[in-house]
Amino acid sequence: MQATQVIDYAQRLYKAHGAHAEYEAANRAKECQDRGDRQEAGVWNQVRLAIREIRD
Repeated sequence: MQATQVIDYAQRLYKAHGAHAEYEAANRAKECQDRGDRQEAGVWNQVRLAIREIRD
């Protein structure tokens, strides 16, 4: 996923979940990691960090 796509998805997730968006992204990253999908987990971690930047 490109950086612009990560930012776009983070913005949409933040609009949908507000203060809980970062938590949602972290949970999805953990689910991916638990099933062994490191690449997808990495994308969710990028989304989580982008959400953190949006909030700040």
